[in-house]
Amino acid sequence: MQVEGTDDDLDLLALGRQFEEIAANVHELHNPASPNDHLELVEAMLGRLEPIERAIMATPARTVAGLGVKARHAAYVMSEYWNAPIDQIDWDARAVRFLIEAVCDVACMPLSFSNFREDE
Repeated sequence: MQVEGTDDDLDLLALGRQFEEIAANVHELHNPASPNDHLELVEAMLGRLEPIERAIMATPARTVAGLGVKARHAAYVMSEYWNAPIDQIDWDARAVRFLIEAVCDVACMPLSFSNFREDE
């Protein structure tokens, strides 16, 4: 699935909404204490998520909002960078994390995944 970018990023923003909805559902169903609970449903949702992620990566951002969609997706992909306080991750991860957070701030698209630590 590849979506043509427009000057207003409507396609990319729609992909971002789809991505956020499915990713939130996956997160709600995934239980680290019981990883096999809902396994088939989670795998099906991840299968739906993959073409949306590919389209987000392939669609050029033309606005700050579109760039925010890409930054939120990058944060999801690199979510392990938010598993520890910023002073406890390596230099490369810190640079990526600061960049993603700055883009999200400028785009007024805060990180929404529960493993992101808002207090750091």
